[in-house]
Amino acid sequence: MRVCIVGASGKLGQYMVQHALDCHYEVIGVCREQSVPKLDRFKGRISVVPGPTNDRNVIKKAVEGCDGVLTVLVPWGVQQYSSGTAQAVLDYAPPSARLVFSCGWHISRDGRDVYPRTFKLTVGIFAWIARVLRFAQLDDQVEACRRIFASGARWTVVRGSELEEGPSQGLPVWSHHVGDPILASNLTRRTDFALFMVAALENDALIHEAPAIVGRQAPSATVHHEGSK
Repeated sequence: MRVCIVGASGKLGQYMVQHALDCHYEVIGVCREQSVPKLDRFKGRISVVPGPTNDRNVIKKAVEGCDGVLTVLVPWGVQQYSSGTAQAVLDYAPPSARLVFSCGWHISRDGRDVYPRTFKLTVGIFAWIARVLRFAQLDDQVEACRRIFASGARWTVVRGSELEEGPSQGLPVWSHHVGDPILASNLTRRTDFALFMVAALENDALIHEAPAIVGRQAPSATVHHEGSK
């Protein structure tokens, strides 16, 4: 399988690169030119297309002939970075390609997610500060996902909880809506978030789904598993 990873130089992206290589996939990474050295440990094992991930020409070149595209939707900047990246992937990826995007829990596909008051307050404060300081656009990440949900592509949008470093706990568990009891712990290992993204490439059951995930060994996941026995 030929896989493009958009945002390969970030922490999540580097984990995805490693997991994809572990699956013996051919990997093409996209990242800003100044971030290319972050991928030096993969030199000779992956191809790198340098440039802004919302540059349509960069994305067009990178996704050509790919069977799957993994995209980190980052809200940084005030130039429609997330929606520009998502739209370029939707426009240029081969029609049959599996497209897997990452975002946070604040994205809701059907409006049926239930968020704790503290979560909504935190997101609201961050969005306001980001807008005032002009370093991020959470609304643009929402717009990016709106475009993905409306497309006919073979997409999955993975909605991650809070992330932490640490050894893998295995493939995270998921549910359709934030607020479901299994997700209550709100914590996932970053390497496992990446693992879920890569695994989704070959999981057709996740096509046109927006799974909200949590770590497999998180207390809420463990309790749910024990209760289902």
